[in-house]
Amino acid sequence: MPIKIPANLPAYDVLTREGVMVMDEDQAARQDIRPLRIGLLNLMPKKIQTENQFARLIGATPLQIDLHLIRMSEHQAKNTAAEHMESFYRTFEEVEASGDKYDGLIITGAPIEHLEFDAVTYWGELERVFEWTQTHVQSTFGVCWGGMAMINYFHGVKKHMLEHKAFGCFRHRNLVPASPYLRGFSDECVIPVSRWTEMRQDEIEAAGGLTTLLYSDEVGPALVEDPKHRALYIFNHFEYDSDTLKQEYDRDIEAGTPINVPCNYYPNDDPSKPPQNRWRSHAHQLYGNWINAIYQSTPFDMNDIGR
Repeated sequence: MPIKIPANLPAYDVLTREGVMVMDEDQAARQDIRPLRIGLLNLMPKKIQTENQFARLIGATPLQIDLHLIRMSEHQAKNTAAEHMESFYRTFEEVEASGDKYDGLIITGAPIEHLEFDAVTYWGELERVFEWTQTHVQSTFGVCWGGMAMINYFHGVKKHMLEHKAFGCFRHRNLVPASPYLRGFSDECVIPVSRWTEMRQDEIEAAGGLTTLLYSDEVGPALVEDPKHRALYIFNHFEYDSDTLKQEYDRDIEAGTPINVPCNYYPNDDPSKPPQNRWRSHAHQLYGNWINAIYQSTPFDMNDIGR
């Protein structure tokens, strides 16, 4: 089954060229099926790039997906055209007021990890989002800073600044092969990492009620399950395109910002060579497993979500 997105959303053409099945509102209306309603709370500055990345992953499953784009009400995007935001996004205030419920919600990362959580301008609204997920969302997936913010809010687990940026592609161990979220995973996988902060395994264990599913000896816990809050937290970036780390590296080099070559990314760590994507299959596996877990657990009547 395809993912349902507006025909004039940039992701529509991108995914069509890649062979991902997409459909518009008119096509979806002709199918007698309840699609899974998935929200994307997009906190990243490059909104369109992020839309493409997540739509690609959740649109590759056999289930019909109805993707909804959401933004913070108290924050104006500076790197995406106002027309795009007006055409395709609803504010969280609008979503909250509508009473709409969602089978799944992805909360993306944000380039604000140097700030304390309560110093973020929209932190108060984001706290409302976290509480709202408990009554209006079947399963929430917090990504990078979004996952760090959620695990901090619900469990008090702190983020810690690193002396050097964790930057590159790192091997992670599969700690719970029987987890439905890791079905089909190898014993090890590679995940792109780009962050100045970390969450610590001993503090996650001390919080109680959390299970670390993927872990790296180099960069720590990566994927954590929180059954009580029906949530997953991932601190790294399975959704990244092949050249996303390259874009970040080239940007910093051009700006004169000190940055190391992303490790284990370019062949022989040579940035003059095209980077290699070694995480794509596991990325599709994880998000496909998440969508399948939602399908297995979500009520047919969406009014029953959160009850």
